[in-house]
Amino acid sequence: MRLIVLSLLLSAVSAAPLMAAEPAPSAQAAAATPLVIGETFTIESKALGETRRINVYRPQPWGLDPKAALPVLYMADGGIGEDFLHVAGLVQVLSGNGSMRPFLLVGIENTERRRDMTGPSSDPQDQKIAPRIGGSAAYRSFLRDELMPQVRQRYPTTDERALIGESLAGLFVVETLLQEPTLFNSYIALDPSLWWNRGTMLAAAAKQLPAVTRAQPRVFLASSGQPELAASAAQLATLLQQASPSPLVKYLPLPEETHATIYHPAALQALRTLFPAPPPASP
Repeated sequence: MRLIVLSLLLSAVSAAPLMAAEPAPSAQAAAATPLVIGETFTIESKALGETRRINVYRPQPWGLDPKAALPVLYMADGGIGEDFLHVAGLVQVLSGNGSMRPFLLVGIENTERRRDMTGPSSDPQDQKIAPRIGGSAAYRSFLRDELMPQVRQRYPTTDERALIGESLAGLFVVETLLQEPTLFNSYIALDPSLWWNRGTMLAAAAKQLPAVTRAQPRVFLASSGQPELAASAAQLATLLQQASPSPLVKYLPLPEETHATIYHPAALQALRTLFPAPPPASP
């Protein structure tokens, strides 16, 4: 059998016409250039004691004045190798097809994520997850006192501000909502890690709700099919909805998603819900 196959192969090769030699290239291939979708800059942060990289994407849908002031969507986990690119894609598509208002996307690249996204914890299990934890207050100071003024100086912006985060970054979003509800107009927390410090943030939330109610921020919560995260997110949503019985609070359970897959589909719904484009003008 091997001889038969070999004979057939030799016959096919001998019967095939000789392939013409590939012509030499007439010119050298053009050099590749970087694909640029936005801007990046660094801040020497006194609050954090380190240099932080900031990535910025400004959508340019048809008809938008390039100098128009835009609201700002701040995102933790905003590095190129983190969640910046896929959220920038959502902002580009949704603002381009008229599903949402254009927003300036400002991503903060991580250095020590578990330090920056967490408050203090007395739980020994929490203390094992990273060499340093409990830096959320300093990170919030960085946002308020250093990053936001820089963004206002560099770009034309409105006074509308939003914050988005997932997992531990979602925990930071909720902590900021409860502790400083006027810092942002909208808060998006996706599968927030409310188990942190044995769930004390959720247990103490009721005392902080009057300030949240006065501030009247818009809140979007989403949870995956992970039972513990879903239960705590639903509990927080109930507390917020009872304190502010209005469309200002939206809770979206996504049981078909995992903690690893929830960010993109939940962010899509959050942006559509919180920042819809105005209806077209009447003819």
